[in-house]
Amino acid sequence: MAKAAPEEQLRLLDLQALDSTLNKLSRQAAAARSNPELGVVAARVAEVDGELIRATTELGDLQRELTKAEDEVQSVVNRLERDEKRLNSGTGTSKDLTALQHEVASLTKRRSDLEDVELDVMERVDAARAAQAEVQGRTDAVRAELRALEEARDAELADVEVQRTRVQAQRDELAATFEAGLLAIYERILAKRGVGAARLFHGKSEGSGMQLSPGDLADISGAAPDDVVLCPDSGCILVRSGDWGNQ
Repeated sequence: MAKAAPEEQLRLLDLQALDSTLNKLSRQAAAARSNPELGVVAARVAEVDGELIRATTELGDLQRELTKAEDEVQSVVNRLERDEKRLNSGTGTSKDLTALQHEVASLTKRRSDLEDVELDVMERVDAARAAQAEVQGRTDAVRAELRALEEARDAELADVEVQRTRVQAQRDELAATFEAGLLAIYERILAKRGVGAARLFHGKSEGSGMQLSPGDLADISGAAPDDVVLCPDSGCILVRSGDWGNQ
């Protein structure tokens, strides 16, 4: 059985307190990184990004359609102006002028039809632009929400890291004061069990939270004060105080 002075074993509780704090900080950092709300909002960002792409694509298609409609109207207007100018000049044969009048009438009708198409496309462009602006607003809002969550997470992680660095330095300084053999036992148990040392108080192991059986307590009673005894349930080092066996 390993041995260590009772006061040396008692100091293991201080080391365990620091290790427990480090474990708590690790869990806090893990919880901050895996915050489920981040995943929920990130999924919403992906959803509204998809909506924005579709709305922007639709607006672009309609704007190209409007440009085409405007070009067609302008082309007819240009031909109409030329024909009206020739008609007003009165040059040409009667047959030519009559044909020109028919063409002007036809172009005027064509212009009216094309302007109706142009107006319809303009209205659809305006509607698509409003829809795109609405989706853009929602996208900006959700992205801002995600950014705020990420900033809060990063701030929490930075705070945890500051605390972890401070506690780790205290832990390293304290660990360096232990006899190597006792420290090796403690750290081996800590790595395996998650708790390296706990108090035995009024017959109860604070490592397992269980009341020890009379047989286990009798075995511990027979151990020397400098014997390193282990919890039969949790496997950690049991640190005995003066009233450890009183119930």
